[in-house]
Amino acid sequence: MTDVHSKETRSFNMSRIKGKNTKPEILVRRHLFSKGFRFRLHDKNLPGKPDIVLKKYKTVIFVNGCFWHGHKNCKYAVIPKTRTEWWKDKINKTISRDSYNHSTVIKDGWNVVIIWECHLKPDRITKTLEDLVLELHSL
Repeated sequence: MTDVHSKETRSFNMSRIKGKNTKPEILVRRHLFSKGFRFRLHDKNLPGKPDIVLKKYKTVIFVNGCFWHGHKNCKYAVIPKTRTEWWKDKINKTISRDSYNHSTVIKDGWNVVIIWECHLKPDRITKTLEDLVLELHSL
């Protein structure tokens, strides 16, 4: 199956996809800040450049997009019908890289929290953010 968009349109669409400062990430940051947490962003010294680094709690937070990071059994993580094998390969590489980064950060003594994009949808966001704050306070 071929792409439904021209090469130029596809290139433009892909160029608009952000790697950091995404809406889900900003939602989490705003909530944490409002609860008194202070943090750093995208620390290049840590594997995977975590989205949020809470040094005081020795915790890193990754805010993952369900599609891009291959969230299992999630309705937002559907493989496109065009170039299926290419997408599967791309997402599987991301999953492997995430796994390596998480295990490396854990070996270095950090706690890892992963927040999925789908958990920040209107029907789940309150519980997700409350649970995050409770988890951080328990450390």
